[in-house]
Amino acid sequence: MPRYEFRCRACGDTFEVNRPMAEAGEPASCPQGHADTVKLLSAVAVTGRGGAGPVGGAPAAAAGGCCGGGCGC
Repeated sequence: MPRYEFRCRACGDTFEVNRPMAEAGEPASCPQGHADTVKLLSAVAVTGRGGAGPVGGAPAAAAGGCCGGGCGC
């Protein structure tokens, strides 16, 4: 079941709620009982088989390094 992250505007707490995707947009009360919450946008990291590297399988050095290769690092 997906986990969604919320922040309470009243007390500032951040909390998570497990719920079906069909209920993703529903409001959630914070654990302290406040109703004024906002759903946060969470980043999701998805890796392939064992973190094989960038899409296409090229190693990081061949893909331009940390900044695309423009600075020669």
